[in-house]
Amino acid sequence: MLAFGAVNAETPRALTPLRAPQTGFNFPLKRTLNYVVDWRVFPAGIASFHQETDGNVERVSVTADTTGAVNLLFRVTDRFQSTFNRGTGCSQTFSKQLVEGRRKVNSDMLFDYSRSQAVYTEKNLVSGISQRKQVTIPACATDSLSAIFYAASQPMTVGESFQFPLADAAKTVLVTMKVEGHDEIKTPAGTFQTIRVEPTADAGVVKHRGNIWIWYTDDDRHIPVQMRARLFWGTITFRLISIESK
Repeated sequence: MLAFGAVNAETPRALTPLRAPQTGFNFPLKRTLNYVVDWRVFPAGIASFHQETDGNVERVSVTADTTGAVNLLFRVTDRFQSTFNRGTGCSQTFSKQLVEGRRKVNSDMLFDYSRSQAVYTEKNLVSGISQRKQVTIPACATDSLSAIFYAASQPMTVGESFQFPLADAAKTVLVTMKVEGHDEIKTPAGTFQTIRVEPTADAGVVKHRGNIWIWYTDDDRHIPVQMRARLFWGTITFRLISIESK
């Protein structure tokens, strides 16, 4: 999964709360984005991102599975879920169930803004070892999954950037989204005029892991049609293959 990290050394208490989605932006009532996942030049898997409205809450769920020959080398079956407030963008919950080779880990994060804390719990299903952490958060923050769609709610002007606080298992960090340029992107779902955005990180979940780019459609929807992570062991690319209203 692609994720985000920090860009400075601010303490969690110094971080500015998440900025609300721009006026007029509408998160989808129900939508599924399906992607093919390539590792270097080889087909590696499939992933589906589902969004659904539940009152004032946006629910996001992801399934990601390796396919073909990659299964013989390293089988991955990952599941992710998050919820956030549609009006404010504030995350409420984030959870994941990871099966990666012999590694099997379940984790949950609950955002408690009344106490300025996100409570993280994790259980290793192989060793049976559990852990619990508390992370300090500002008055409003996002998580590693919701961040992809929260970012879509912000104005994107080439040459400019915007920031937001993100809470992960270790700490709350500040993410900078650099709006780098316009690209025409061809995917199995079609050809799109896009805005290329790079999340930058000095700490958090992508520190020392390489570079990430997301190509959002250059329209009011800001649909992520392509995502790429350039890591030390190779490049992973998510390319949109279909959009479903279900």
